[in-house]
Amino acid sequence: MDLDDLLSKTSRTFALAIPLLPEPTRKAVSVAYLLFRVADTFEDATTWPREERLDALESFVELLELSPSARVAEAQRRSEAWLQRPPVDHEGYLELLGELAPVLAELDTLAPAVSGLVIRHTIRTTEGMASVVARADERGNLRLASVPELKDYCYIVAGIVGELLTELFLHDAPALESQHAELTRLMRAFGEGLQLVNILKDVGDDAQDGRVYLPAAVPRAELFALARADLDDANRYVQALQRGGAPRGFLAFTGLSLVLAFAALDRLEADGAGAKVPRQQVMSLFQSLEQQLDSGVALDLRQASHSFT
Repeated sequence: MDLDDLLSKTSRTFALAIPLLPEPTRKAVSVAYLLFRVADTFEDATTWPREERLDALESFVELLELSPSARVAEAQRRSEAWLQRPPVDHEGYLELLGELAPVLAELDTLAPAVSGLVIRHTIRTTEGMASVVARADERGNLRLASVPELKDYCYIVAGIVGELLTELFLHDAPALESQHAELTRLMRAFGEGLQLVNILKDVGDDAQDGRVYLPAAVPRAELFALARADLDDANRYVQALQRGGAPRGFLAFTGLSLVLAFAALDRLEADGAGAKVPRQQVMSLFQSLEQQLDSGVALDLRQASHSFT
């Protein structure tokens, strides 16, 4: 089992960004991403009704709460059961379910404090996803009706990711303690902003799968303003990392994720749902970020994203 291979088959931006992290943070974030993706697969299980999704999410939490010695063997048994009636038709997600036991084995190679963080936050997001699924109809169709509901959802699936990343960063780079308060203030926005951009981009596909996250009564301009406000706070988050002397890989990881989100939001606002940042622009933005990191200039990812639009 290769963590990078699973990342490339199950993610978009993070498959590009996670390898930029230094070890041991890279491995911890890789494992965490894959575990969060398992929970997300159960939440979005398009071939399962609501109750089957809820059962799988509850079972996943129970699995994570087992002792390391029992967890891996039990994961193999449960993976086989889940795959007897696949929850989705995405080959990468199904491969990940089949490799859950080896992923959990990798989790147990992390430092105890780090594996504890990953488990705790994975359980939190999984339980949060279960609360969302419980509000769906019997077939699993979900419709959010207000901005507070949208923000709550983005926190459950991505704001918690920002909290996990921040705790990992502070654990692995103690010098960042000088920015602890600022990072904590902004950490939710980092994850939530990226998630809201994805929701705006995937609105058509999500609707086909019975998931309507954008409240119908809220003007499009208001939703884009909400996303920009989160991304602006995420920009301040990356700037706080830089002020705190974060390792280059931390800045590359967060910076690439954010500059691509800014560029994607610009593209969506101009061209509508489903619009994507062209590969050539992605590469140009990455090269520009690398140059900024090499020069040591103060990062401004919003401004950088406009260089190639």
